[in-house]
Amino acid sequence: MGVNPNKVAKRVKGYDHILIIMRHAKAEPFHAEGDYGRELTNKGLKQAKKVAKGLTDMKLDPDVIACSAATRARQTCAKMLKTFGDKPKVDYHQSLYEGGVQAVFDELAHAKEKDRVLMVLGHEPTVSIASQWIASSDSDSERLDLLNLGLQTAGVVIFGSDKPFDQWQVHSGDLLAVMSSSDFD
Repeated sequence: MGVNPNKVAKRVKGYDHILIIMRHAKAEPFHAEGDYGRELTNKGLKQAKKVAKGLTDMKLDPDVIACSAATRARQTCAKMLKTFGDKPKVDYHQSLYEGGVQAVFDELAHAKEKDRVLMVLGHEPTVSIASQWIASSDSDSERLDLLNLGLQTAGVVIFGSDKPFDQWQVHSGDLLAVMSSSDFD
């Protein structure tokens, strides 16, 4: 299907607050330390770099990144920070690994009003389910259907709203895009 990043960048300009929910990049299937310790593959490192560059090109460098504390999420974030630079404030949270959808809403509730672009970097199925809950009731049905399938590794969901993040509730965000890493080619 493919999503045009330039069209998404134009849509984003109309909003005061942008939420990016991202699934970590491609990770190895197993690790001696269990699921929590799984590391990124070479493909995953490339995906993270490509998505970060694409977001930067769209002028969507995050002000804040709330990242799962699991190894693969931390590595995704570290690779992206090489593109984003020192701008984003990064917080690592165990709750984004094990806390489910509520952990995403907790991040929204704790965001500062001055933050324009917030990224939440986590895991499936939490990222796609949270995105379904956040999406406004008048969201595009095709984009919502993509969320039913779950996010691919390094997939991103982009929402917009004029409300500060701490005022977002269920169905508060306009669903602007569901993108895979290949959309940034």
